[in-house]
Amino acid sequence: MAPEPVVLSVGALTRRIRELLENGLGEVWVEGEVSNLRRQASGHVYFTLKDASSQLACVLFAGQAAQLRGIKIADGVQVQIFGQITVYEARGNYQIIVRKVQERGVGALQAKFEELKRTLAAEGLFDAGRKRPLPKFPRRIGVVTSPTGAAIRDFLNVLHRRQRGIAVVIYPVRVQGKGAAQEIAEAVRELGDAACLGIEPLDVIVVTRGGGSLEDLWEFNEEVLARAVAASPVPVVSAVGHEIDFTISDFSADVRAPTPSAAAEILSADSAELLGHIAQLASRLRRSVESRLEAIRHLIEGFLRTALFSEPARAVREDQQNLDRLSEDLDRTGSSWFQERRLVLERAAGVLRARSPEKRISEAQHTLANSRVAMKQRCDDGLQRLRSRLEKNAAVLAALSPSSALARGYTLTFGADGKLIRSAVSLSAGDALVTKFPDGSVRSVVAPSSSGGSA
Repeated sequence: MAPEPVVLSVGALTRRIRELLENGLGEVWVEGEVSNLRRQASGHVYFTLKDASSQLACVLFAGQAAQLRGIKIADGVQVQIFGQITVYEARGNYQIIVRKVQERGVGALQAKFEELKRTLAAEGLFDAGRKRPLPKFPRRIGVVTSPTGAAIRDFLNVLHRRQRGIAVVIYPVRVQGKGAAQEIAEAVRELGDAACLGIEPLDVIVVTRGGGSLEDLWEFNEEVLARAVAASPVPVVSAVGHEIDFTISDFSADVRAPTPSAAAEILSADSAELLGHIAQLASRLRRSVESRLEAIRHLIEGFLRTALFSEPARAVREDQQNLDRLSEDLDRTGSSWFQERRLVLERAAGVLRARSPEKRISEAQHTLANSRVAMKQRCDDGLQRLRSRLEKNAAVLAALSPSSALARGYTLTFGADGKLIRSAVSLSAGDALVTKFPDGSVRSVVAPSSSGGSA
């Protein structure tokens, strides 16, 4: 007989179809035009995504719809959606439960993302070799984020629950919107040089924010932020969005954490685990100290069995006798040495007295006084001789002086050239003459003589 056919109920068949779709396709991205948009009082949004040949039912639940900030969903809008393919069993219709929605133009942003990622990767900005390890027990953590967002609350809750006592410096910035990337990059640079902020150096920096669409997270894909994170002198952890979100800052950071809470877990040691490890170390230290003390105890016991400890009085007496002997030797040696030094000094003093310089100095002073008197007498005699010779020469010069001749009635006649006329023969008629008398001069001209000569 033929086996009985397996007959399924409509619900069972629908569930099998749902399982096949969910397991076979899972989460997918789909692109199309929005139509038949309906918003319910519950906050859920229902619409159809269609293209030229097909259509797909879509459900956007209120919790996801509230996160679509800045995304316009309306009939006729081209969008890209991400979600889970499933079956609405009550009607037997397959549909997609929407997780994310982005405008169709977001594809251009994705292309820009990939292009920047390739460029920075080619420069080696993402190389594993340049990434630094995080400190095992950081004491001061800098967090760059919005001070009012859920990310900082999640981070602090997990961090202080796992390990209290870690100091956290929050640098408030915008995490969304044009210009936010520049703010975040500047915050990373300033926290890397904590001295410029007047705070103690940090052990690690965390750049974080909650999840969102590609547009929401785009500031974390800007080149200025990627380069600031890579150039930071302090290790950087990037914790942006959810596990499925990846940004350029994730690749340039030293460590990527899938969520803000995960970043806190990475940077904090579990207190219970740490205490257990400390207890193990304390036990090992105790055993090591006890072993060392036992070895020292055996060593001391060995010392106690030696003669030094069994007969200490005898050892002290021997040392006292040795000290007395050395003291006597020192006294004898010291007295002999001082006696020898005293004799040497006395001999030296006698030699100095015999060769005293006082007598020589007195004789030299007497000789110097005699020499001074003799030298003065020679100088006076020499000056007198020179004075007499000078007086004689002055008298001779006065006698031979033309002024003396003039004073005795003589005259001096000079030619026009100022030379003395010594002979009348040298004169010619018409020559100009100057005759000098004791009391003045007379000018004259040589006249022709009657005999035809000069007169």
